[in-house]
Amino acid sequence: MYIVRAEADQIEKIVDMSVRAFETDVNVGGTKGDCPPGFDSIEWHKQMAREGHLYQAMIGEDLVGAAILFPDETGKSVYIGRIFIDSVYHRKGYGIRLMECIEKNYPYAAEFNLDTPCWNERTNAFYERLGYRIIKVEDGFNFYQKRSENVRGDNN
Repeated sequence: MYIVRAEADQIEKIVDMSVRAFETDVNVGGTKGDCPPGFDSIEWHKQMAREGHLYQAMIGEDLVGAAILFPDETGKSVYIGRIFIDSVYHRKGYGIRLMECIEKNYPYAAEFNLDTPCWNERTNAFYERLGYRIIKVEDGFNFYQKRSENVRGDNN
């Protein structure tokens, strides 16, 4: 698996995958329609792509998911705004591979941060299994952080 900045001609496919992926949250404690903002919006995803935050996850030539990433100006802290794998590829280890790709994509990052709803048993267990630790609970969300052990020197 590898990640690249999302291509304009892939946005509609990415949105379709987002809808399929987030609609499965009802299977793990979510209520129907309780999805993240913009998950089903082509315009929102286009904006994320224009701003350089939307990445597509590829296996060979196949688009399997996406991530929305917000590195700080220094590249030493990355906020993972969202990841998703198309539901047809769930339970195949692709989510783990996507997170590994994200972390490798930012070799100078000292920390990775993200949040996920407290009710979502699947995502909370997933992030904890990957070494993320809860640093705060607020407004129904668990805020996670993972400190990188493999930070490469200074990137300046």
